[in-house]
Amino acid sequence: MSDSDRPLAWRLRSIVGEENVLVDEPMSEHTTFEVGGPADLFVTPEDIDEVREVVSAVRESGENYFLLGRGSDLLVSDAGFRGVIIALECLMGVSVEDDEMCCQAGVDLREASEMACELGLSGLEFACGIPGSVGGACFMNAGAYGGCTADVLQSVRALMPDGSVQTIPVDELNLGYRQSRVKDDGLVVLSATFSLREDDPEDIRARMDDFTQRREDKQPLELASAGSTFKRPEGFFAGKLITDAGLKGYQVGDAAVSKKHAGFVVNLGNASAADVHAVIEHVQDEVDRQFGVRLEPEVRFLG
Repeated sequence: MSDSDRPLAWRLRSIVGEENVLVDEPMSEHTTFEVGGPADLFVTPEDIDEVREVVSAVRESGENYFLLGRGSDLLVSDAGFRGVIIALECLMGVSVEDDEMCCQAGVDLREASEMACELGLSGLEFACGIPGSVGGACFMNAGAYGGCTADVLQSVRALMPDGSVQTIPVDELNLGYRQSRVKDDGLVVLSATFSLREDDPEDIRARMDDFTQRREDKQPLELASAGSTFKRPEGFFAGKLITDAGLKGYQVGDAAVSKKHAGFVVNLGNASAADVHAVIEHVQDEVDRQFGVRLEPEVRFLG
């Protein structure tokens, strides 16, 4: 869909305004890998009603679309994305009542963790270094350091495939390791309510500082990446398998297996998506050849 004057583009402009519909927008500017070619249309709704209208219009058109949070677990091809990217960065509302925190889907997970800490609410400490959105956390049951979204999520408010909006309790979301009903059924998370518990803000901060220090010591945070590149294989650790396979530092173009933590594929500065993909595939093949374990990417591929 390279023609910006097609009917769908005009309809989307009528919903969100001309300035919020970009044509051939480079996805390298919207992913933490900092790679990726242009999206045909890049749409930024400004509230939940506009999100509903945009999703409805795109679904009716039959055009490909993708819902974008923080772009932190995403590898977009160098050719870009033929279709519509719907950015949910507008959904930034947060409300707190007693020990419940409700965050709209576009809220940065790290900011939610910081806010909870300031309010003396514990439960989101694990999220203090996860560079994703609340919506993305519900999509993949994001977690770290022994905690995960499922531990504290109470419910999500979601746009369903039939266009209705429903509140779904956590026990109906099928949350597992990097999986959820949100992912399987194509739900659009609009907001999430977390059930937290009161605690001393200084104690919460101490736990967050500990997690942050551990991240800084072990992870290549100074380089562009999508975080952990591979899911944890049952009975193993991806980083150890990759290290034992002798792949630390393996490089294609400007993409490489991090020398600091082998579980991360990083962009050394000017990597292409093809470079990153080549490194991921080589790591999969070598670990499979040497140890009989096929690593599954945690990164999502688009385009």
